[in-house]
Amino acid sequence: MVPAYNEAARLPLTLPKMAEFCERQGSIEILIVDDGSKDSTAALVQEFANRHPFARLLQNPGNRGKGYSVRHGMQKAQGDWILSTDADLSSPLEEVDKLLSAVEREKAAAAIGSRALDRSLVGVHQAAFREASGRVFNVVMRAATGLPFRDTQCGFKLFRKDAAHAIFPRQRLDGFGFDVEDLLIARIHGFKVVEVPVRWDNVEGTKVSPLNGARAFWDLAAVRWHQLAGRYR
Repeated sequence: MVPAYNEAARLPLTLPKMAEFCERQGSIEILIVDDGSKDSTAALVQEFANRHPFARLLQNPGNRGKGYSVRHGMQKAQGDWILSTDADLSSPLEEVDKLLSAVEREKAAAAIGSRALDRSLVGVHQAAFREASGRVFNVVMRAATGLPFRDTQCGFKLFRKDAAHAIFPRQRLDGFGFDVEDLLIARIHGFKVVEVPVRWDNVEGTKVSPLNGARAFWDLAAVRWHQLAGRYR
């Protein structure tokens, strides 16, 4: 499952990689969720889906945010295991084997890719300011929620179908703080989540603006408020 907003420049490079991976693996579907893109993202994906029966385009009712897109895709996915990954494939799809091994070994319901557990696996780093902001966010997140994870914001996450269909309908945030919210909901409902170091290379063209980054801190307060109000039950 891939959330996509104005990805017409990157998808021609990454869609063939997705198709090759699925053809090697077999019995895999690709869901690409277009978040009201203003470019030719939807047309590109539909043309790709016309040529590959395992691919499907989902469309949001306008530009709703990455959190909305992930929630939309997770609830429509049919596989026993559902991988959420970014359109730029900053973590190669082959890294999913690490997540699958971890959930099997740990008897977990979900696994999240992490750039923080083994930074030697990060080939291309983000700008220094963004990396520093991410570390500050993680410290605040752990204090606010009690979650133990070192990197909640990596876009490479695997959920068992039953866990996804329990977690994502309860998600309330549409912005970039949704990752923390989903992991907190998983804990509240007793789903074990493991954090796994993965290869990752920063790809220029991020949709995360400084304003969106600042709002992610505000989202932590919203998550805590929803938790105290019992809205995740």
